[in-house]
Formats: sequence, C-alpha cells, structure tokens
Amino acid sequence: MTPPAAPLDLLLLPTWLVPVEPAGVVLKAHGLGIRDGRIAFIGPRAQALKLAAHEVRELPGMLLSPGLVNAHGHAAMSLFRGLADDLPLMTWLEKHIWPAEAKWVDEAFVRDGTDLAIAEQIKGGISCFADMYFFPKVASERVHNSGLRAQIAIPILDFPTPGAATADEALRQGIELFGDLKHHPRIKIAFGPHAPYTVSDANLEKVRVIAEELDAAIHMHVHETAFEVQQSVEQYGERPLARLARLGLLGPRLQAVHMTQISEEDLALLVESNSSVIHCPESNLKLASGFCPVERLWQAGVNVAVGTDGAASNNDLDLLGETRTAALLAKAVAGSASALDAHRALRMATLNGARAMGLEAEIGSLEVGKAADIVAFDLSGLAQQPIYDPVSQLIYATGRDCVKHLWVGGKQLLDDRQLTRMDEPQLNATAVAWGRCISGHHE
Repeated sequence: MTPPAAPLDLLLLPTWLVPVEPAGVVLKAHGLGIRDGRIAFIGPRAQALKLAAHEVRELPGMLLSPGLVNAHGHAAMSLFRGLADDLPLMTWLEKHIWPAEAKWVDEAFVRDGTDLAIAEQIKGGISCFADMYFFPKVASERVHNSGLRAQIAIPILDFPTPGAATADEALRQGIELFGDLKHHPRIKIAFGPHAPYTVSDANLEKVRVIAEELDAAIHMHVHETAFEVQQSVEQYGERPLARLARLGLLGPRLQAVHMTQISEEDLALLVESNSSVIHCPESNLKLASGFCPVERLWQAGVNVAVGTDGAASNNDLDLLGETRTAALLAKAVAGSASALDAHRALRMATLNGARAMGLEAEIGSLEVGKAADIVAFDLSGLAQQPIYDPVSQLIYATGRDCVKHLWVGGKQLLDDRQLTRMDEPQLNATAVAWGRCISGHHE
C-alpha cells in the first residue's frame, strides 16, 4: 500500500484555473493544492475536496493563473515617476534622468525606491520581476525581505555610475553578489550591459566571458530606437545586434530588451541564437521609440516576454495593463486582428518571461511540482460580465485593481488586496518625502 500523502498546506478552489501550460486551457470546477511551497495537486473539485488540507479557501468568481512575470524594469526609478515626461529617449536620459541619478541615487534611494516598486508589483499580481539598477546588492536585500522573486542584473556602463566607478568594479561586484546568492531560492543575479551605445567591445567581451563561466543571463537594452541602430552603423559599420553576434553575446542567455527595429537579418540572428526578446510597449510608445513586431517574432519562433520598463518612462508597473497594450499593439503592427490573442498574451506575461530568465522549470505555469507562484484575479465585477472566455475578460476588460491574492513559493504576499509583509502607509509616506526632496531641487 502506498502511504497517504501528507496533508496539503493550502487548497484553493477558484471558479477558473488557467495553467498556461498546456496552452489555451481553462479548467472549471478544479482545485489547486500547495504543499511545502510547491504545487502538489491540480484536479477536479470533487477529487480535491477528498484531500486532507490544513486550510481550504473558496475563491468564487476568481481566476487563478501563474503569477505575472515582469521581464524588464528599473525598480528604484519608481522614485523618479513623472519627473521628466513627454520627452524623446536621449533628451530624457541625457538632460534629465542621468543628472538626477548623479545627484540623488545612493543606497537609501535604491532601498526606498525598490520597496515602493516591489509593493506596487505585488498589488498588481506580479510574482517575479527583472531589475537592472544601481546598488544591486541593496535591491537584492529588499527582494529577499519582501518574499518576491527576482532577477537582478548588474548594470555595466563605460563611465562611472552610482556605486561603481568603472565597468571592472561593477563586474567584480556582480561576480561577488552572484557567488553570495547562487543558492538563494528566489533571487538570480544576471549581468546588465546597459546598451550597445554605452558599452565598448572590450567590456562586452568581459561580460560574455563571465556570463559563460557562471552560466548567468545577460540583460541588455538593444535596438530601442532607430537612432541607436543608425549610430551603430555609422560607428561600427554594423547594426547593434550584428555587433553583439560578432562578440558572441547572442544565445539563450541573452534577454534583448525593446527590439523596436528588426530587419530580416536581425530576425535570423534572433532565431538562430535562440535569444529572448523583452517587449516594453508602453515605454516605447511614451518615448516614441518604435514598435516591436511581436507577431512576426512569435511566428518565427522567438521567445517574446513582456516588461513594464521603469516607472520613470511608463509611468506604472502594471504588467496586466502592459499585456493588454501589447496585445492591442501587436494587432495594429501586424495588421491582423488575430495577432497575439488573449491566451498567448497571458503566456507572454508568465511562461515566456520565466523562460527568458531560465526559470521555466520553476515558475510561469501552474503545473504539479513547480513553485506555487499564483495570482487570483477577481472577475466577479460588473465590468467583467458576462464571461464567455475568462482569459479574454482578464486581458481586455480587467485592471490590476482586480488582483485579489498573490502567493510566491506558497507564501501569501497579498491577501484580499492587502500587503501581508509591507506597511503601505509607511511606503507611501517615504515616497512622498522623496518627492518633496527631489522636486525642491529639480527645475
């Protein structure tokens, strides 16, 4: 006789369960059981109710999906939200953001800004996010305390940055942090050469060698604007992606963020190398940077994930809203109403993000054995009725205010829209204080 399984820690009984893998499936009247932080059971409700469980939660009118994966952002920049709006990318960066960073960014800024971003993301149903910002050690401490999951990329630029005087110093810090956190259950360290126009061939070579040695991801802004591509052709005689290919940076480890400019040659390089593309539609729209041809990439077999970018250029960290924008934009860009349907859009915001970060065995879908990173969306409101396809309602008719609960590794971080580990009034007060401080000095 097989011994009876240990009781479940928690049994969830939603109206709909959307596992994402297999694709396009909606399970009705099913339950999901969690044990030791992992998904231990998915099956019909009648079967679920026969299992022993320490806690059973009925979730009527709710849809359970994998936690959302925000595949690109700059968490601490939430403290610069709305600081320099309605400007093109290079003006925004060179005249406003870089000077503000030089003046304000220190460990306290990164601590408070990252906390603000983490809280906003938890309330938006995000269970895992990719970050690329200064003082990554501080950011990783905030993630550790919060219970959220993250990939933290070490920013590498040719010029001095807050916390690192040289690219070599940034790389050294990155290697050390990678070593310190390599067994962390929720944090992965990646390397983040900022962009082709801010990192030399020599420094990109160093990144490639280190990433190969440590088997770490490379997270990089690539082909964000037409100007960047044109500049590279003038300077190097090749497009940025071709340059990265020549330097050996393309491959399943590369997360190419933005990619608004894609030629046939670029597409071939992405496909051959199995690199991932991170699509940030709202930031690209706001900075008028261009449109990533998502449907073309998807049909060619490229893994496309979605990210919010930082709150300074979006201006929110709302991945559900971002995914809706991505789905609508994909149709306009492809000239086809069937491009990026709702089910694929949800996959882009979950499993594809996990895959881009090399976490697809652990998160991104609701499957037995995977980490219990789960979000519950409340679809019982007026604006969601009537419901023919709950995934369609989620993507096209639902805002992040419908996020009700969030679990990461089986731990509940959001309970009935309330943060369980963070003090929201305190976060608010801290952000307001920073705003006063910065606006007092910002013209």
